[in-house]
Amino acid sequence: MPAAPRNIQVPFTLEDIAREEQRRSGYKMRAYFADTGSYARDKYPKHLAFIAAGPQHRERLFLAGNQTGKTELGAYETTCHLTGLYPHWWQGKRFDRPTRGWACGDTGKTLRDILTVKLLGLPGLQGTGMLPAHTIRKVTWRAPDTADTLDIAHVSGGSSWLGFKTYDQRRESFQGTTLDFIWLDEEPPSDIYTECVLRTMTTDGCVYMTFTPLQGWTKLLDEYTKDAETLTA
Repeated sequence: MPAAPRNIQVPFTLEDIAREEQRRSGYKMRAYFADTGSYARDKYPKHLAFIAAGPQHRERLFLAGNQTGKTELGAYETTCHLTGLYPHWWQGKRFDRPTRGWACGDTGKTLRDILTVKLLGLPGLQGTGMLPAHTIRKVTWRAPDTADTLDIAHVSGGSSWLGFKTYDQRRESFQGTTLDFIWLDEEPPSDIYTECVLRTMTTDGCVYMTFTPLQGWTKLLDEYTKDAETLTA
């Protein structure tokens, strides 16, 4: 039997190593939309156009195919609003105070496998998601590995709050609360979307959606696009 080779070539670049170090240190956020490198922000013009539309448009939709960074984009903007850690290039919606918001998905499985992981990290690795580890003050859980609420440190010294909700909780659970922002990952029912818009009316807040139109041309898309401005980049 031939001897095993002593040397193994690992196809990692210095940039890959730097990204992994940032992830492990709880600062995954820094690896996104960087100034240079494979993940430099100039390679993502549509993502930047979506962010830059924030100050002029209270309602935004990033409608795109699978594996195009939709959820990462939503998690990134949510992290900025919760922490106040807006990057130097940021031209989007901005809050200068602690915020209150929701992150919403279609089912509890979505909250567990996607939203919780994107924001907090994998089970047992809290702080390796988009939210920097040092900003996570408190997490309450609705089920094992499924977040319910977050208490997040804001750069002002105060605390921001994020609640997680699912569309199967029905419209009634989306009523009566005043919020600064709402992130809807996956397409919501039309009545729930209307409630979300109402929740942000008195705060000059924003509602942003990130999803692939897996259900075809729905009532929500029909209503949303009637007066929508399409951004190109």
